[in-house]
Amino acid sequence: MPDAGSNGTVPEIALRPIDMDDWAAVHEWASTTEACRYQERGRNTATETKAFVAQAVSNWNQQQQDRYVWVAEQQRAVIGLGELTVRSQRWRQGEVGYAVHVSHWGRGLGTAIAQSLLTIAFGSMDLHRVMATCDPRNLASAAVLHKVGMTFEGRLRHTMMIRDGWRDSSVFSILADEWQAGQD
Repeated sequence: MPDAGSNGTVPEIALRPIDMDDWAAVHEWASTTEACRYQERGRNTATETKAFVAQAVSNWNQQQQDRYVWVAEQQRAVIGLGELTVRSQRWRQGEVGYAVHVSHWGRGLGTAIAQSLLTIAFGSMDLHRVMATCDPRNLASAAVLHKVGMTFEGRLRHTMMIRDGWRDSSVFSILADEWQAGQD
């Protein structure tokens, strides 16, 4: 797998299921303009961040869980989060997303989170295909998706309305056998 950190390695992170105590750490970046630039929502209020975390925690208790949100920690500090959504059990399809605290951007942590999510998706969840989308202007996110071995599939036009108008989405994916080949 390609390197992502400044010293040529992907930084070590740990993923753990999100819990309500994480809301303040998540809010540190979810309330910033920089972190929300390419998202449909603007800067979160504390109430919005608490609601997001409460819903993510609730998903862990569902009998037929299809959405998994983890916080990413480095040296026991919350530095981001990762999300894996199973889009189809029948066709073994999933989608990943990630966020990194703005003060940690540029350190390879997005790559580390995405790699960890794909390891779960193709390992314990036995998915066949995993996709991700990002705003075409978000070059850093597109670079992460390339680094973890995802293939650019194309651009969907006007997929969501954000503050500066309609946003397109770049679509990336990776198949189980491609992921496995990249691990050897």
